[in-house]
Amino acid sequence: MREYKNGGFSLIEIMVVLVILGVSAMIVVLSFNPPDASDELRKKAQRFQVVFDMASDYAILNQTELGLRVEPEKNSYHFLYLDEEQEWQPIATEKFFQETVLEEDFSLELELDGLPWVTEDNNLFDNSIFDESLSVSEEGVEIGEDEEEKPKPPQVFIFSSGEITPFSLVLKFEPQFGDLDVAYFRVNGIDFTPLELEGPLEYL
Repeated sequence: MREYKNGGFSLIEIMVVLVILGVSAMIVVLSFNPPDASDELRKKAQRFQVVFDMASDYAILNQTELGLRVEPEKNSYHFLYLDEEQEWQPIATEKFFQETVLEEDFSLELELDGLPWVTEDNNLFDNSIFDESLSVSEEGVEIGEDEEEKPKPPQVFIFSSGEITPFSLVLKFEPQFGDLDVAYFRVNGIDFTPLELEGPLEYL
């Protein structure tokens, strides 16, 4: 006797098709509704807030001096420690304290005493006998090719006593293209941690 196979779809096949359709629909929805930039910027600001507070705790527990270095031209920040030879060194053992780089359309601005931090390219450092670390300038002194360039010193100090240099770090979202709104957050540090978070701000 000849057997005839059922030409219908099995329940598993139908479920697979539904899953594929669901995933496709989600992709379409996300493509028309990108993640909110303000929420993404808030996450970056909160991460900085938490990591800086962790750095302060680390400095106190280990009785070592730390510092924060912000590099606006690189759109990044990282932490350093003061070694036994009184030289600033990057913290290689703790991942959270290593360099964090923000994506395109996000940027950083460091403010000390309410004023934006000036970089070495600013006229403040032109023709000065002091470099950024407040030590005698080594301009004109020949350095061997094999000698590594020293890390730049921090702008914000995190002391083992728990004190910190008062500062504000402004995190910005300023899209170059598209119709997305700008967004700003400000993280403030006044003498001691924890830091305070302001935002989202419509303007600075």
